[in-house]
Formats: sequence, C-alpha cells, structure tokens
Amino acid sequence: MINTIRKNGLTLAIFAAITTGFTTIIHELTYPIIQNQTILKKQHLLDQVIPPGLYNNHLQNACYFVSNPALGNNESHRLYIARMNSIPVAVAIETTAPNGYSGNIKMIIGANFEGVIYGTRVIEHHETPGLGDKIELRLSNWITSFNGKTVFDHKNNRFAIKKDGGDFDQFTGATITPRAVVNSVKKTAIYIKTLPPQLNSLPRCPEPK
Repeated sequence: MINTIRKNGLTLAIFAAITTGFTTIIHELTYPIIQNQTILKKQHLLDQVIPPGLYNNHLQNACYFVSNPALGNNESHRLYIARMNSIPVAVAIETTAPNGYSGNIKMIIGANFEGVIYGTRVIEHHETPGLGDKIELRLSNWITSFNGKTVFDHKNNRFAIKKDGGDFDQFTGATITPRAVVNSVKKTAIYIKTLPPQLNSLPRCPEPK
C-alpha cells in the first residue's frame, strides 16, 4: 500500500514537472509575440489621435504620468508627448468622463497646446448597448466629430451638445453619454494647454518588462 502511494506520488510529481516545463516553454515562445501585438495595438490607437506626420519621436517611449482633476479624477493618467525634432508639438492623454450614464468612460485624446483636437477615442465604457455605446468608433463615427475642433477656454459655450446650445449631436434617447464625453474632452483640451511648462518635470512611465 505504501509503495503504491509512493509510486503514485512520484508519477504525479513527474507529471507536474513536465506540465510546468511545457507551460514555461510556451510562455517563453509566445511572450515576445504577445508583447509585439500589444505595442502594435497601442501604436494604432495613438495614430488615431495624433497624425504620425506631426512628430518624429518614438511616441510610446515618451510616456509620462500626470494627475489633475480636469482628467476626471485624482488618479495618475498616461500622457504621451509628440515631438518634432525634440520640440513638443502635441500630446495624447488618457482621461476619464466620470459622469457617463453607466459610470466612467475612459478615453484617450490627442491635441496640441493651442487647444486643437486631433482625435478622440473611447478605451472603455459601460454605456447602454444600442444607445450610449455609439461613442465607439466601430458603431458610429460620432467620436470623430471632435477632429479639428478647437477649445479656447471654459467660456467656449459652443463646445457642448446641441441640447445645451452647442455644436455636437446627441443620441436619440441618450443625452447623458454624449454630454459626458463632450464635457470631458473640453476640460482635457483646456488642461493640455497648460502643460508646456510642466513637460520637463513629469514622472516617466516604467519601462515595459
């Protein structure tokens, strides 16, 4: 009986060692592929909010952290500085609209330091399917209506949905979601205009492992 238990234990240990070995090998083989796909996906997103022709630095390597209530909360948000010949020309910044219909709406916005918006994309949301989810580019081109728009200051009343006297369409049956996005984009663009004096002192994002 004892010999049988020992034999079964040894068999189980050998099986576990072999399984662990295979898992380790597979991880080592697939990790570079996964990392490369992650980098490509991130670059594709950044290319949608800042035209690649505007800068000549490696945008993903120019990642920094910023924190300001204008970004929707007091958490740290990633910011990518686009430079042309070492001169900062624009940023892509992650921001949050905290007052969506179903909670936070996470976005990334690209703009220059004069308040001109190059692009906006929604990264994560929990809005109602068929109504508020039209903020997604795959469902509607509404999010592209920010392209080329300029935010001057908080008195820029036209930078609002039409129901509030502004220029941006709202969705039929869903006003809260587009209002939250428009207000967040406006606040973020105004905040970006204040960034130039801070750019050289921002903490860098950790290097990817």
